[in-house]
Parts: sequence; structure tokens; C-alpha cells
Amino acid sequence: MSKLPTTTTTARHDPYDADRPLMLRCSCGQNHSPQEHHAALAAQAEEMANNHLEASLMKALFPVDSVRRNFLKAVGANTARAAIASVLPLGALQAMAQDKGPLEKTNLKIGFIPITCATPLIMAHPLGFYQKQGLNVDVVKTAGWALIRDKMLNKEYDATHFLSPMPLAISMGAGSNQVPMNVATIQNTNGQAITLANKHKDKRDPKMWKGFKFAVPFEYSMHNFLLRYYVAEHGLNPDTDIQIRVVPPPEMVANLRAGNIDGYLGPDPFNQRAVYEEIGFLHVLTKDLWNGHPCCAFGTSTEFIQKNPNTFAALYRAVLTAAAMARDPKNRELIAKVISPTQYLNQPETVVAQVLTGKFADGLGNIRTVPDRADFDPMPWQSMAVWMLTQMKRWGYVKGDINYKQIAEKVFLLTDAKKHMKELDQKVPDGAYPKFTIMGKVFDPARPDDYVKSFAISKQA
Repeated sequence: MSKLPTTTTTARHDPYDADRPLMLRCSCGQNHSPQEHHAALAAQAEEMANNHLEASLMKALFPVDSVRRNFLKAVGANTARAAIASVLPLGALQAMAQDKGPLEKTNLKIGFIPITCATPLIMAHPLGFYQKQGLNVDVVKTAGWALIRDKMLNKEYDATHFLSPMPLAISMGAGSNQVPMNVATIQNTNGQAITLANKHKDKRDPKMWKGFKFAVPFEYSMHNFLLRYYVAEHGLNPDTDIQIRVVPPPEMVANLRAGNIDGYLGPDPFNQRAVYEEIGFLHVLTKDLWNGHPCCAFGTSTEFIQKNPNTFAALYRAVLTAAAMARDPKNRELIAKVISPTQYLNQPETVVAQVLTGKFADGLGNIRTVPDRADFDPMPWQSMAVWMLTQMKRWGYVKGDINYKQIAEKVFLLTDAKKHMKELDQKVPDGAYPKFTIMGKVFDPARPDDYVKSFAISKQA
């Protein structure tokens, strides 16, 4: 005799339960179907999530609650909502894709260095973008890049703010144990400068810098590679004609003031902070060396992605959404307000605003307007990775033959970035290996070794 299958229907609706009447109403007792009940719950959850997002934005705009309440009493809720929606992409944020595999891990630690390069991953915290994705993220301010690297290797951080060459170096075992890492997005493009001490205002020609001491934040950094490139183009050997030392970004201004260094190629806001403190001036913005160059990145270990694919996708959505908001110039003053407080950059808001809006004093008596001084294009072009590998080889950080394309494609997750950007209705450009022009010289990613050999000054020469 065959046995009827066990039903998974709740007992209240079990047609085979002789002890209960057959109820066709919802288990909640209301006069609607279970399907309608679940739809109502989903709508309620969505409304709660949207309310949470808007509450986070209001909290960021009005950190003092009494000011917020006075504002609302003065203009009314509808006017306030319309005013905020006019400057923030509320509709787009609320429509963020809900990819909806269950999250493997919801409590996360993300490391960051307090610099404007990390704007998207920092602002995603106070603006509620992580929460919108169901994530409870602790963004952890970290003292320096070596510590970031070590905490990623020790798995103390789930994901992190990287200097974009770092995941390449760690994946190859250059300067650390070899552990596969990935770049999910570029955090920022441009956004750096060469800052010199005021006493060098009469030494604007780099040929006069022989014997100078410079700081960069880390060896495997765009700062180090761009400084080396720049002085070499002016005839100086960066290994013998100048000194380059590693100094954590928050310590650069103090070292410039103390005379320990003559200048630095560093991240903002510390270039602008030197001007604000009247101890240094902006010699050149790095956008003038390579307009659109990558700098910092957001990423994690390959192991984390493999173990937590849905959580990684949720992080991707949060950071890409923040990057899209950061790219829009009309949001820059608000973002400066949000990321300047103590727990994030701990900088005067006016300094951060000068960096992000591109209207700034240069320390030479000029007020300049350079809207793309800092930008936030998230695309992890693999040709950018190939360029970084050429500079590692040029200056002896890696030796022997390099399979440039294989490493670039393994570490820089261009396909994933495009997929998630498309899901968020963001513009997705074609290609993977665009060419770039650095100080007037075109870099062809299809011929990296020829590029390395083309320089008069290098460790390969």
C-alpha cells in the first residue's frame, strides 16, 4: 500500500488533519490568502529598508538631532524629502538590485586608511549603503598600509581599502607571503599630488631636486611608481639621486613640518592639509602626469570570495553605488561633510571639500578650479594592472619573466565589476585593455616588455 507524502503545509491548512477544520484563510487569521500575506510582508520589509536608508541620509546631513527636528518643523516632511531627493539619488539607491542569495556572513570588518581615496567605501557606512544590503559593516581606521596587508593576510579584515598595486604584489608573493587577492573596484582615479616644503618654492625644476628626501605611503603604490616615473623623466635616478622613504599618510605633514623630508607624493587630504597648515605647496597634481590614473582599490582575498559569494556581491553593490554617487560633482560637498568627522578622516571639512570639489588654494597664492582633481571611476581596467606590473619590473620589485596578462586577469575582476554595474543600471564601457598616455608617452598593454625596455633610467637599463 502506498504511503501519502508528508505535507509541508502548516497544520492550520493541512487538508489531511482530521483534528482541524480546513481553513482557507491566511494563518495570521486575516481574510486574505497566504500569498497575499507574504507579498504584504515583503512590501513592508522593503518600506522599512527604504526608511532606514533615508534615516541614514538624514543622520548624515543632520548629525545634531535637534537641528534635524527644527528643520523638519520649519519645512515639513514632504518638502524635506523633496529637497534631499533633489541632491541625492534616492530613487536609484532604493532600486538597488536585490540579488538575493542568502548572505553567508553579515558582520564584516573593512579596513581603511583615512584618505580621500577611500571615499566610496567610507561614505557607504554613514549613508547606510552597507545596511541596505543586509550587512553590518565595521569600517576600521588603520594606521598604515603594512598593517592593512598584515590584517588581510591574518584574516582580521574581511575586505579592505588597498593601494591598487598591493593585491598584485601579494598575489605574486612580492614583499609578503603569496596569497591570492583580488581587486573588485578601483576606489579613485587621480587625487594625488607632489607637495614640497615652502622653502623649495624656488626649486620648481625637478633637475634641482638631487639629494631631496621624499615620502611615499608604501613601496607597492601608485605614489611610488609615479614619483619614480616623474623624476626619471627629468633625468634623476630615483634610487641614487634622491631618497624615497615610506611614511604613513597621516604622518606626512608632520614630517614635512619637522624638515625630515623635502616633499612627498602623497594622497589627499594631506597635500591640501600642508597648504592649509601653510607649510607646503602643491608642485603638481598627479592628474597632470596621467589623467585618469588609478590609485586605491577595494578588494579582498580570493578565499573570502569563494567562501562568501553572496556577501561579496552585496559588498560590491554597496561600494559601486557609493562610487556612482561620489562621481557626481553635485554631491561632493555633502560627501566632504559626511567623511570628515573624527571616526573617518578626522580632518577639517574645508580641507576635504577643497579636494573633492576641485576648488582649492595651491599654496602659491592661487585659487585653482580643477573639477577632476579627484575622481571615482570604479572600473578595474586590466591594462592598469599591466602598467603597474611593468613598473614593478622596471624598478626591480619583481624579477624574471612576468605573465602580465594572466596576472592582471586573475587579480583585477573586470568581468565581475561590469556585471554588477550593469545590474545597478550603471554605464558599462567596453573592452579590458585600453591604452593610456603617461607624461606624453603612450602605454601599449599588448607590449609590456618593450615598454619596460624603452626607458633610459631603470634597473633594467
